[in-house]
This record gives sequence, C-alpha cells and structure tokens, in this order.
Amino acid sequence: MIDNAGYDPAFLSWLDAPVAALDQISRNAAQARQMQLTKPQGALGDLERLAVRLAGMQGRACPGADRVSIAVFAADHGVAAEGVSAYPQAVTGQMIVNFSRGGAAISVAAKALDAHLRVYNLGTVTALEPLAGVEDQVIAPQTGNLAREAAMTQAQLVQAMNVGRLAVEQAQAREAVIDIFIGGEMGIGNTTPATALAAALMGLPVTDLVGPGTGIDGAGIARKVAVIERALALHKPQPVDPLEMLRCLGGFEIAALCGAYLQCAQQGVPVLVDGFICTVAALLGCRLQPQLGDWLLFSHCSAEPGYARLLDHLPSFPLLDLGMRLGEGSGAAVAIPLLRMACTLHAQMSTFEEAAVSGASL
Repeated sequence: MIDNAGYDPAFLSWLDAPVAALDQISRNAAQARQMQLTKPQGALGDLERLAVRLAGMQGRACPGADRVSIAVFAADHGVAAEGVSAYPQAVTGQMIVNFSRGGAAISVAAKALDAHLRVYNLGTVTALEPLAGVEDQVIAPQTGNLAREAAMTQAQLVQAMNVGRLAVEQAQAREAVIDIFIGGEMGIGNTTPATALAAALMGLPVTDLVGPGTGIDGAGIARKVAVIERALALHKPQPVDPLEMLRCLGGFEIAALCGAYLQCAQQGVPVLVDGFICTVAALLGCRLQPQLGDWLLFSHCSAEPGYARLLDHLPSFPLLDLGMRLGEGSGAAVAIPLLRMACTLHAQMSTFEEAAVSGASL
C-alpha cells in the first residue's frame, strides 16, 4: 500500500490497484510451440523468448505486434533556467508543432508502422494554438526549478500522472486491442530531472550518470552536475518515497509516463519502453508497483551515460543498441519491426510434424 500523507485517496487508490497477472497457459503454449518448430531449440535466440513473453502478456499462444499505440508527453522544465540544455525552451513548443505536422522522427516512424500517435501537451512556456493530433492537458507553463524548489506541487503531480492514465484509457477506447503501447517524451532540459531521479533511485554519484543530453559541451556537463547535486542536497529524496521523489525532482512528462506504464500494467497492455528518460519513469513505476516489470519490454540502449547504470535495475535487457538518444519514443518505434518478426516467425514457421521433418533424436 502506498503511504503518502496529503495525496487524494482516490489518486492513491488507482496507483495501488493490482497489476494484471500474466497468462501462464498462453505462455506455456507458446513455449511448447517453439519446441516443435523446424529449427534447433533456441536457434532463434531472443526472438523466441520475445514471442513467448508476448504470449504471456497478450493471452494468446501466437501473439502479435501489429496494433501499436504511441503517446508522446511534452512539457517544459523550470530547471532550464540553469543552462542545462544546448537548446532554448522555445524548442519544446516548436517540436509539438513539428509532431502535429508529421515532421518529427516519431511522426515519421508512426506513419511507417501504421501506428496511432497522440501528443499530450502538459505545459510549455510558449503558448500554443490548438493543433491536430495534439491534446492540451496543460498543467502549468513549466515545472518549478528543481534546483531551487520542488518541481511540482502534489496537485500537479496527481494531474500529470492522471494524464498518463488518460492516454492509455483513450488508446483502449480507440482500439479493441492494443498489442504494444509506446510512451515518448519531449521537453528541453528533461535529462536533468531524469538524471536526478536516477541518482536518487540508485544511490549513485551524479558524475556517474550525467551526459550531454541534447549536446552540451564539457562546461555544460559540469554545470549540469552542479545543478543536480544542488537539487539532491535541497530535497534529500528518499528511495522509500518514490512519489515524493518524483514530485520534487521530476517533470510533468516523466510523471505522465510513469502513470501510463502503471495503467498499462493494470489493464494488461504490454509496454515497449524507450530510452533513458522513459526508463527512469519505468523504474519509478516499478518502485511503486514491483510487478510492473512483468509488462515492460525495453527497446534500446540509450547513448546517455546514465543508461548503462540503469541496466542493473531492469527486469529484462534492451533489444537494440544503435547509439540512439533522441527520445520521443523513437528508439521504441525502431524496435517494433523486430517484435513483428519474432511474432511472424513464431506463428508461421512449420512444426516438424507439419513439414514432415525429423526432430532431434538426442
């Protein structure tokens, strides 16, 4: 049971709702099928394990990855005032416009995958007009500057996590079945709160985790380290209190991702987690609900230095390592064809009996 005085009991109630159980019958059936396919057992390596894991998540012996729903959460951060990013804050709003127009990497990837993409604007310093494909769920123009104050009030944290929950509910209302949910993020300066959270969650020195983010130089990295260390000293976050940790050090989009992942697990929807920032949100979710890990697949190894340290805390290993660090859910989108191939091989290969091929004798 989550115990955080001051939070709305209804909010804590949905966070504390049980995670769905995996379907062991379907998982076992998928494993049995793999053993009968015309190949040496284990010859397809992780592709076999992926198909079996998805079978347990989706409750069918032959799973799929065709129906993909993508939600990108975007928000600005007060800590950007500390000079932690190579880009001005106006870029967050500009990128939301780019998402709407189809010009961003995740927009192109979603179209190529025939996946549904929805963007959630949780608050930008530059006010935006209504945009196609963008849902306004504005909480504030930006979070508080975590180096000087809490990033969010309790009410703002609740609102942000509820946007993540809403995104999953809306996706389920659009689709009879969701094979895979992908969460993405956009927010200038957001590797700073993500790194602060990672340091607090794992109890590691900030210098072990800080990276270039959008491309800052050596002096920028040193400044980023100092900002995060100041924030940790100010808030003294406790790993036993993940909600308060998220409130003080996080961001609207990070909280929304965490809420979305928890809602997916409660509803039995498989999640494909993107890079560094999304993985920090997933790790926070696992601290709130340890069984969340059953519903998470990790798409790729982010090039952010802190990601390598997160690997020791993940329930499964990432599928790809392509040196990506864009965010937006782009790395997860790139991994979808791999999941589709795993499912196709699993479903369409002949068994030894069907092909009249002799099986192993030893």
